[in-house]
Amino acid sequence: MGKVVARNKKAFHDYEILEKFEAGIVLKGSEVKAIRASRVNLKDGFVKIIKNEAFLFNVHISYFDTTNPYFKPDERRDRKLLLHKKEIYKLMNKVALDALTIVPLTIYFNNKNLVKVQIALAKGKKLHDKRETLKRKQADREAKAAMKNFSRN
Repeated sequence: MGKVVARNKKAFHDYEILEKFEAGIVLKGSEVKAIRASRVNLKDGFVKIIKNEAFLFNVHISYFDTTNPYFKPDERRDRKLLLHKKEIYKLMNKVALDALTIVPLTIYFNNKNLVKVQIALAKGKKLHDKRETLKRKQADREAKAAMKNFSRN
């Protein structure tokens, strides 16, 4: 993975990530420049498979400042994801049979300087699972602080 532009922190909080995939994304006009300027919000994004094609919904890519007003694409438009047929069928089966969700995790530029989206098959967490992960993170943070203080003495 190359330069990460945006992360979906909410996905890691709300879902248990089972399997990750890398997908290309179809963009228009100045959207690539806007992504380079990290004007992307993945918070409410999700992926749907329609007629054997994957689409990314609710991802907000803001306008770039120098874009001509006439050529500005819709900020929240549906964007097609580029995946292999086998990957799409695998995702379709998992979503249909296991009641899973497909969420975007990160948008980044790969080594060839192409925009890629990392998507994941995810299972929704229950409230007690979210609390448990927060407690675990807090305990890890306290342990690191204690180790840091102990090493200074």
